[in-house]
Amino acid sequence: MQYMLLIYGAEGADPQPGTEEFGAYMQDYMTFTTRMRDEGKFVAGDALQPISTATTVSVSSGKVETVDGPFAETKEQLGGYYLLECADLDEALKCAADIPTAKYGRVEVRPIMVFD
Repeated sequence: MQYMLLIYGAEGADPQPGTEEFGAYMQDYMTFTTRMRDEGKFVAGDALQPISTATTVSVSSGKVETVDGPFAETKEQLGGYYLLECADLDEALKCAADIPTAKYGRVEVRPIMVFD
């Protein structure tokens, strides 16, 4: 079954470029991604551009409205995702705990509803 692992964190809460910790943090991501590929779980995964690049779209009374920024009423923002093929929820949760941002934010795990 496929699971979407949504990576949330407050911008700036994790190690930032130019800091001593950033290289190890990025290496942890590369190690995790390689392990998911090697184990045949990796379907897709990417980081998102900063929240300053986001635009939120809604439709109200037939009128399209856009607002700069993400739609969120929280300090934590969606920063990236992994789409993994896992045997079950327990396996997906174990993978989520290994995502480096889990130490600084949260990882939401949701099963994918596949429409054939």
